[in-house]
Amino acid sequence: MDEREHSADGGIYSAGSSVGRKGRSGNSPGRILRVTAYPVLLLAVLSVGVAALRLQWDPAWVSSLFLVGVIAYLALLERVIPYDRNWHPGKAEWRWYGIYFLLTMAGSGLAQLLVAVTVGLISPAEPARPLWIEIPGALLTGSLVSYAVHRLGHRNALLWRLHGVHHVPEKVNVANNGVNHVLDIVLAQSLVQLTLAFVGFSRPAVLVVGLFVAAQGYFVHANIDVRIGRLNHLLASPEQHRLHHSTDLSEAGHYGSDLSCWDHFFGSFTWYPGREPTAVGLHDPASFPGTGEILAGLAHPWRRRPAPGPAPE
Repeated sequence: MDEREHSADGGIYSAGSSVGRKGRSGNSPGRILRVTAYPVLLLAVLSVGVAALRLQWDPAWVSSLFLVGVIAYLALLERVIPYDRNWHPGKAEWRWYGIYFLLTMAGSGLAQLLVAVTVGLISPAEPARPLWIEIPGALLTGSLVSYAVHRLGHRNALLWRLHGVHHVPEKVNVANNGVNHVLDIVLAQSLVQLTLAFVGFSRPAVLVVGLFVAAQGYFVHANIDVRIGRLNHLLASPEQHRLHHSTDLSEAGHYGSDLSCWDHFFGSFTWYPGREPTAVGLHDPASFPGTGEILAGLAHPWRRRPAPGPAPE
């Protein structure tokens, strides 16, 4: 079992965590943005989803352009209302993150290629049920599969050697959301999409859910000082995901990046108002190559593990 799985099942109130560690600037534009930033993002998901369905836009183009827009929006917010200014990427980090982002997009494209034929044959073009039923059903189903794959990525030793690449950076921001092992992305996205296809959700429902999931995935990873209050018990947020990246394993739950209901259901929800991680990154930094060692990180799953040392006398 991997080092990070003990966390969510243990005690909730860790002595290593801190409350209210980051301050807020008092300017009016900042206060307004903190309240409106997330509703604006959700409104964008709804607007683009409705337009795509009514105007029959190409799903591939819609998804790609929407993702670019979401990243640009959140990157701007990181400069205006940052959670931690020390988490802004440096010049070298921008280069590393850029390469990883391209690799992640390649992995995502490969996953799409692998399941496209299957989804095209199985998933109905038109909804068999009203979309107001299909969309919540597809969201809950896809979120559950994503949660299970993510948690297995922390529990299973082999899968952790893939997923752990994402936890190497000691910052959490929009730029390093793309720091992933290619095979980790292929596995996660393929399983989610194939499940939705086999269950029989229509392509319009999957498109709308995909827009929401993409927006949420980058939102929770954003270095922005936005707090959503009681909505944390329904939706994932940066407040929760920073805890997921915590070096304190007793608080590093939160495997859901879109909904938080499965974390509640399976006992991995550790957030409470004001809780913040003391530090983020790997509990054992020496167990993975550094973010800048990209080839070593990609080869890490196949590296021979060091033999255990001699037992203490």
